[in-house]
Amino acid sequence: MAIMKIRGGDLDLVEYEFTSFAPGENIRQCGLRKDYNLSPVSGTVFADAPARIHLSVLDMNRFAPDRPGGGGIGFAIKTYCSAEVECTASGLDIDYSREPILRHFVEAFRHVVGYTGGFRIRARDHRYEHVGLGSTSTILTVVANALNTAVGSPLTSDQLRILLGNNFVEETEAGSIAFGFETGVGPAASTHGGMVVMGDELTLIYQHAFAEGKKVYIAIPPSDISSAGEMEFDLLMNKARNLDYRDRTLKSYLIMMDLIPALEQGDLAKAGDVIWEIEFRGSKRAEVEHHGFEIYRYMAGLRNAGLEFVGMSSVGPSIAIITARPEEEVAVALSSLGLKIAITTEVDNEGLRIRVEEKA
Repeated sequence: MAIMKIRGGDLDLVEYEFTSFAPGENIRQCGLRKDYNLSPVSGTVFADAPARIHLSVLDMNRFAPDRPGGGGIGFAIKTYCSAEVECTASGLDIDYSREPILRHFVEAFRHVVGYTGGFRIRARDHRYEHVGLGSTSTILTVVANALNTAVGSPLTSDQLRILLGNNFVEETEAGSIAFGFETGVGPAASTHGGMVVMGDELTLIYQHAFAEGKKVYIAIPPSDISSAGEMEFDLLMNKARNLDYRDRTLKSYLIMMDLIPALEQGDLAKAGDVIWEIEFRGSKRAEVEHHGFEIYRYMAGLRNAGLEFVGMSSVGPSIAIITARPEEEVAVALSSLGLKIAITTEVDNEGLRIRVEEKA
């Protein structure tokens, strides 16, 4: 595969070679492999997990395709991925369009917990791929938890997050995969709901209910700029790293001293002010400018219209708006900018839902 250059500064230039491999290879055990007392369920496990809005990484210099981490903030929304899992005698039957990424995690899970049987898996995502809503992390989270429940829950939700984050992959070509970028924000938000703050090495620092009783509106501006593959690598590993050398301490300060108190107080407007400041700082600035300055124009217009909380998700181009204003006012504000509401939803403050239907 391609050899990509990473520049963090004038004296910081390294080369990174993307290496593709087959699902089930290069499994990272994360110190979790041991003898577990498995008790496979007799029936079907049904699971639903909310998608996420990833507001910002804290420091791009602390993560790479072969090193999950970097910290970050994000929240869960009531837009769902689902999975159904049954234990079988042998084999692996996966009904999902992106089969290689699921197959890899299934093999990692089976390897770690020592399960020698098979699985029948049916998964469905929210169908908004590569626009900043975390389709890959959410589908992996829901399948991981369904698998775990199906064999008797040998791992905790936090252990599943660690295993998932360290074995997070994206498809390459001809059914192969390669390690992808993972901060842990998506799995944490999808599992626990609400707003989460992540530290390095997939550490969950803080979680709190967020924007209860408010609506979330998502607009997806037109963009011909790719947010995946080599374009994403160039963005995250070059300009974003350089900017985070400068602004990572400020972003961390804003989260600790302003955002978390605002969440504790239920102050949506104050939280929105913090996020708006972060939109111009460090790697978040690089992500927004990746799509051109039009994204800033859109978001500034929405802020000027009095909408309390406006932020671009992940590498975009989706813009999340949270407000107590009526939907008609939001639609008018978006229309004045040439945009429209793509999704109307709410923050999910509950997180992952699992149920088991036993065989009759």
